[in-house]
Formats: sequence, structure tokens, C-alpha cells
Amino acid sequence: MTDPESTDVLDPGMLRAGAAAAARRRELDISQRSLAADGIINAGALIAFEKGRSWPRERTRAKLEEVLQWPPGTIARLRRGESVNAEHPGESPGHIGDDIPLIAQAVVTAVNTFGTAVDALPPVEDPDFTPRATKILADLRQLEAVAARAARISKVSPALIKALSAVRTRYDQLMLRAARAPHATVGQRLYAARRGANLTILETAQAAGVSEQDIINAEAEEPVSADAVRDIEALIDQLH
Repeated sequence: MTDPESTDVLDPGMLRAGAAAAARRRELDISQRSLAADGIINAGALIAFEKGRSWPRERTRAKLEEVLQWPPGTIARLRRGESVNAEHPGESPGHIGDDIPLIAQAVVTAVNTFGTAVDALPPVEDPDFTPRATKILADLRQLEAVAARAARISKVSPALIKALSAVRTRYDQLMLRAARAPHATVGQRLYAARRGANLTILETAQAAGVSEQDIINAEAEEPVSADAVRDIEALIDQLH
């Protein structure tokens, strides 16, 4: 048995799983008090889990899944971005979109938490700035993916629009800041150059002579061929 995970910077997968569990608990009209009384999970730990701040032990997750009428391993699958088995007899047809408001609220909360992490970054000249900023940016991309996926599977509500706007604004601000660092990555410098020239990803790809996927991968710090990197670097120089 492992100890529950907790983190100061919220994990998008934990947010997704916690929000889905909270929605399912409300759908089945299961109170926090009853879960505590049955010895499954205390109220404080449940709140932390549902808000994406803590990850329960495996045995606790198994008990929760039984109460929530979910197949074993569902909570871990939700954290990985997979779906609840829709054919499970306890699953209601409308469940998929029930957790959208909770996800939106959790995303906004996470963005505010990331704001604290961004504020704690050293000056851009500091050697530690780029690796720390790059890690936060990766987490923000995952968080944006959570909100974007929620928008695809449900009606886009004002809360979800606010969540998407918040995470994208925070990402944009940090990418532009990161691009000014002496050790900025190719992706960070590319993003800033593209934004400064008001180019779309497609237009940038055409200007550099590479594929759209090369541009997407570069900005997301994913692998790109050496030839594509060379062409992208040349474009960045031209745009400056």
C-alpha cells in the first residue's frame, strides 16, 4: 500500500478523476458523511480528492469504486484520460456530461494554483528558470486538454468558457515570458515569434517549409526531426 499523493501544483489527471467521482457521488446521492461513517474515506480526504489535490490509496480507491458502482480500476483510468465503461450496469446514460461544471471549476482553481507557481519562478536570466517554466507549461497543456475535452463532449457553458480562457491566457503569458530567457527552448521561441507575427500554425508551417505537426510538436516540446528544427530556427530568425 502506498501513501496518498498530494501536490501543491494540481495534476490535471487528478482533477479529472476527482471531478468525475464527485459528480458520480452526487448522482447517486451519496453524502460525504455516509462515506466517512462507513469507514471508506474521511470527509477531509474526500474533499481533497474531489478537488484534485490528493490521490487516495489503492485500497481506498477500490472501496470508492464499489460504492460509486464503477468497475475496478475506473478511478485510475479516469486519471489517465480514459473513459468510464459506459456498459457498466450502474452507469446512467447522461453521466458523461454531469461532471462538466465540476471540471470547469477545478480547472479555474488549478490555473490560480499555477499562478502561484509562476509567481515563484526566478528571473528569466536564472539558469533554473527555463526548466521550471517548461514543466509548468507542460502541466498547463495537460490542463487545457482536460478543459478542451470537456468542451467536446458537452454543451459549452459559460463556466467552461471561463476555464478554457483562464488556462489559455496563463499559458500564453508564460510562453511569451519563457521565450525571453537565454536558454529558451525552440518551441518557446517559435511560439513567441509566431504570436508576434500573428501567424496561424498552418501559416507558420508553410513559411518554414515543415508540416503543421512539426510546429505543434515543437511548441509542445515533443520530438521533431533535425531538419525540421533547422527550418524552424531559420524562420524564427527571419521573424525577429
